[in-house]
Amino acid sequence: MTIDEEMTLLESQLRRLKIEYEVFFNNPQKKPPSDLEWKVLAMLRKFSDGGGRMSFSQRFRYNEIAQRYAIYSDLWRKKSRIREEGYRRPQDALLSVQGVRPEEHVPEHKVYGVSHAASKNEPFVIHASDPRSEREKVEKLFIALSEAKRKAGENVSGSLESFSTFVQKKTEQIRKQHGCEKVEYSVDVADGKVKLTAKAKV
Repeated sequence: MTIDEEMTLLESQLRRLKIEYEVFFNNPQKKPPSDLEWKVLAMLRKFSDGGGRMSFSQRFRYNEIAQRYAIYSDLWRKKSRIREEGYRRPQDALLSVQGVRPEEHVPEHKVYGVSHAASKNEPFVIHASDPRSEREKVEKLFIALSEAKRKAGENVSGSLESFSTFVQKKTEQIRKQHGCEKVEYSVDVADGKVKLTAKAKV
């Protein structure tokens, strides 16, 4: 089975797991789908451990799947706790019935291969000296920028190749201008707008 086929299977199992948990929370007699969740986790670990074999688009796809699982998992854990302890507050009962909208929910724990810096409103930062030989850093910066723009509702355009060329030229320009060894790139969100900043790393 190819990596793409395995990812399609993982997405299918995650959808099934979401349905199984919905059934579990709506039926007091049901047991949580622990076996299926273990299979999903095992596949996430496998992709995380073998990340070097994945292409850029496959890593991007994996990160999106893992992020989705992180959001679901945290919600399921909270709903399970409410179910065990009973509905102490009106909003607990509402949470049990409706769940929460993913864009308003921040996972509380890390999932394999996923950085939650953007979720915590912290800028995503890398330091580059020669982007040509630091392709993975540039890819992560591109993913962070694309993801931040998508979440902010901004248009995500341009390819990884054109972005890599831009970072290479920008790095050379700043290093020459400031006589520094490295350039710091950061992706931040200010006033609802995504900003990519490049500055000399002293």
